Order: sequence, then structure tokens, then C-alpha cells
Amino acid sequence: MTTASLRNVAIVAHVDHGKTTLVDALLKQTGTFRKNQAVRERVMDSMDLERERGITILAKNTSVHHRGAKINIVDTPGHADFGGEVERALAMVDGILLLVDASEGVLPQTRFVLSKALSRKLPAVVIVNKIDRQDARPKEVVDEIFELFMDLGADDIDFPVIYANARAGTCRATPDGPDTDLLPMLDAVLERVPPPAAGGEHLQFLVTNLDHSDYVGRLAIGRVFAGTLYKGDQVMRIRPDGTQDQGRVTFLYQFEGLERVECDKVEVGDIIALAGLPDVLVGETLADVDNPVALPTVTVDEPTLQMVFQVNTSPFAGREGQHVTSRALRDRLDRELRINVSLRVQPGATPESFIVSGRGELHLAILIETMRREGYELGVGKPRVLTHEDERGVTEPYEQVVIDLPDEHVGIVTQGLGPRRGRMQKMGSIGGGRSRLEFLVPSRGLIGYRSAFLTATRGAGVMNRLFIGFEPWAGTIPHRTNGALIADRLGKVTGHAVDILQDRGVLFVAPGEETYEGMVIGENSRADDLDVNIVREKKLTNMRASTSDVAAKLVPPTRLSLEECLAWIDDDEIVEVTPKSLRLRKAILNATQRDVLRKREKRQEESAG
Repeated sequence: MTTASLRNVAIVAHVDHGKTTLVDALLKQTGTFRKNQAVRERVMDSMDLERERGITILAKNTSVHHRGAKINIVDTPGHADFGGEVERALAMVDGILLLVDASEGVLPQTRFVLSKALSRKLPAVVIVNKIDRQDARPKEVVDEIFELFMDLGADDIDFPVIYANARAGTCRATPDGPDTDLLPMLDAVLERVPPPAAGGEHLQFLVTNLDHSDYVGRLAIGRVFAGTLYKGDQVMRIRPDGTQDQGRVTFLYQFEGLERVECDKVEVGDIIALAGLPDVLVGETLADVDNPVALPTVTVDEPTLQMVFQVNTSPFAGREGQHVTSRALRDRLDRELRINVSLRVQPGATPESFIVSGRGELHLAILIETMRREGYELGVGKPRVLTHEDERGVTEPYEQVVIDLPDEHVGIVTQGLGPRRGRMQKMGSIGGGRSRLEFLVPSRGLIGYRSAFLTATRGAGVMNRLFIGFEPWAGTIPHRTNGALIADRLGKVTGHAVDILQDRGVLFVAPGEETYEGMVIGENSRADDLDVNIVREKKLTNMRASTSDVAAKLVPPTRLSLEECLAWIDDDEIVEVTPKSLRLRKAILNATQRDVLRKREKRQEESAG
């Protein structure tokens, strides 16, 4: 296949605008699957977490053939926390398919992915998706897209626009035109996106992703920018710091549909996977041995949030997990660093703890959930934002927050973001009794806000966030106003104790569950922490009253998700994560030791004041 008959494109969009569904339809209509082949929905979402949450977490590669040309397609994540995956994907392609929801229009991540693409001078084909929605407003959305291109300083705004219904596998040239299949979309790609530029004769291959095969070991995924690579070739591996060493390519694979097909030769422009280099990392260049020239490494935005990961030290440690030691935790984080370029890991205050920094709450929560499913046990501390210092003083990360909600909830949402130091930037109506609000909010103020937002809007609001930069420190932001209910001894929760304590606050445990001293079993209705006996049993006597055996009415416990646990904990608390359980606990389990520490801190504050 010649370079002229090859195209490399990435599908980029805001989260839940239909990228993976569109790839499904393109694969089906280009004959990738047999007519009688059973194909699950969102076939590109291969991780269990992706299918459960309905989002793309890792960039995936596939390809289709159309009119004699091969089109390599990279499906990218839509959530800002996985922006590192988007930036790596854009390093491999020559153009983008920009998807925008016909109702929601331009949202923060749309701006983010388009700005990254325009910074690389990538041409765009715009797809206005979900035109079958009852609240679709395609003409207004196209105007918003034009304004976005202008705001971002695009050199070329004469982009083709296609109106699509990816779920039905149809598209049209105008909002009201007749429906056809999706092949005109591929025609636009062939016309709009240029073929790969011809590089020099000496090999240059940029590693942008990693995978693993049980058969051949580690796979390096990337694009050939120059030269030709043969199976069995010796290559020079160039690291970002300039150091070099040689290796031999044992296998070459091209992407055909959803399969990796072994081949003997790859050329300029090919997006491929190769094996034979067990220690290769993202951002490295594989070059000609006789003329090793490195390519610019993949740069991604810096982390904005950090958490402390530590060995699980609770009395229940080791009951459910297979990997419980600090060495196992360190090795797992080291493996993650090799493929997750947005992650940073530093030693903690003790040999058994590590400071892990990422792009946001979801980024780190996905890592924790993945480790949990792999059999790891660990404790996780309260999320903290990363601060910088410049001529303005201390600065912290800020995010643009775009909220779509019913008009009657505008007041309560605005009131809720006030104490979190949110500043309204824009407000307007989008029709249908709904409004769109835009705020500038410190990332600190948004930790744990999503559940409060859904409660305030009764589930009818949609909130989207995008990191925009560092701004001066906003001052104190209130966290949790209620204290914790803390178990004061080891044992099993009893219905009698729950009946007595459920009026004290919200409980997180049910009768029959095991607890230990220092474990948080609920949220107090008052501001201070309270040690309680949650394992108390009903005393048996010979005396009976007519009402003594009336059945107690127990309120079902509140079950917190991992993200809710991370948002709920305070500085002196830890989330205990195991393969089967999520528990909240105090960092210091013994109540007496906590009292001593509390009094010492109080004396220090008084002497300092």
C-alpha cells in the first residue's frame, strides 16, 4: 500500500457524545464483521470499567478500508482526566473527526481536544451527532463550532460538516436532508485529511502507547514517521534524556479492524505495534542504528491532584487481597508509570507510603479501582490539589465548569458554588426550560461536589469540567461540616445498636458486618466526631413488657462509591480499599491516641495565637 492511499485520523469529542458508537457503525458498514457475526455494543470499549461507566479510558486503534484506501482510526477518551491519552493519540494522526452533540453543543472537553489538534495544525471534519434527539439544535451547534474555531485562532475554518445519527448508522449533508449510510463521512476524510508526509530514508518510530501480549510480551504502539522497518531489524532506542541502546524487533503487527495482523514490513505513516523490546517506554524513539535521530517526545499537561497511597494497616488487612505489601504496591505503581504518562509517583513520608499525582479525581479513582480488581489492598488519603508559586504568590488549579440544568434549579446551584469560591462567567437559556451556566471554580471546591450537585438538581442537571490553568489561591473552602461516627471496638454490627444510633446520623454499615476500633461507621448529625458502640447486644432479662419485643425499624445504610469515599474523608481519615470492600477509618485507630494528639494540636494553636 502506498502512502497516498493511507489516512490516519483520531475521533475526538466531549465525553458521551458518541465516539465509540460511531466507530462501531463504521466497522460494521465497511465490512469488518461477517454478516452473521455477533458483535457487542461499543466493541472498542474493551475494559470492564469502560463498559460499566460508559466512557472511554484508554485510546484504542482500529482501521477500515474505503475506496481502495486504508484509514487508521484512533478512538480517544472524552473525559478531561484522561487528556494524556488524547495528546498521545494526536501525535500519531494527520487529522481529526470532531464529534459534537446536536443538543449539548460545544462543551469544555470539545474546546480542549480541538485546541490540542489545532496546535498541531491538524485538519478537522466536523460531525454533528445525535440529530435524532428531540431537543437537537444542529444549526445553533454549528454556529457554536465556528465560534470555537475562531476563538482558538484556527487558520482554516472551511471545514466540512456532516450530520449523523451514529446509533442508527446514518448521516446526511444538511440538517433536514435525506439519510444515507456513513460512507460519505469516510469520503470527507479522504478528501480533507492529507496522506502521511514522506519522511527521510532513515527509520524514526515514536512510541505513543504500550500493550502486552501473553505470547510475545510487551508491545510498543506508535507511528512510523520516516524510513522502513522490517521484522528482525536492529534498532536504536533513544530515551527522552538522550541515552541510547540497541534492540531487535522480533514481531511487527498492523491494525486490521479489531485485530492485530502480523506482517514483515511497515512503511512511513503506518500505525503499528512491535515486539522485542521488553523495557521500551512511552515517548521513546526507535531509530536507524547508523543514523539515530530522535523525534520530539510526547508532552502532556502536568498533574493537578495528589493522594497518598499506603499499605493497608487495618486489623482486617490481608483478608481479601493477594497483594498487600509495600513492595507489591511500589511495583504496581512502577508498572503504571510505564504506560500512564499523566501519572507521577514520589516517595511518601514513610517507606510504606507513596504520593501519587494525576490529572483529576476520576483519573486516580480509575487507577485505584483497577488495582482493587487486580487483588491489591491499600489505604488512600484525602485528595489534595497541587499548588505552584509565581509572581502572583501561591496559585492553585482552576477549572471551567459548564452546567446544563432546569431553570428552577439555577438558584440553588449558584448558591451552592458560592462557598466553593465559584465565579459565574456566563449564563443563558438553551431552550426547553433549561439554562446553561459557566463558572470558574478552584479544583479544591469541586472535590465531592458532583453528588451534592445531583441532589440539588434532582438528577436533572449535567455538569462538565475542564482544567484551564493556575490562578491565585482562593482562600479557605469549607469541607465536610459534619463529624464522623467511629466504632470504639472490634465486633459485628448488631441490629439493636443500629436501632439506637440511627437517630445520631447517617450510618454506612448494616447488621452483621464486621467493624474494628477506629473504623468510621457513619456521619454524625453534629460537627464533632463521636465514638460509639456499634456492636452492643440487647441484654436478656426475665422481665418482659408488652412492648419489649416490638420489631425495630432499621433505616438501610448509605453505601458510598469510591469517588464518594474520597470526597467524604477529612485530613485525619483514610479510605481502606480491598477487592471486596470499601471502608472508612481514622488514620490513628486508638481513641486515646487521637485525643492526646487533638489536645496537643489545640495547645500549639493557643501558644501560636
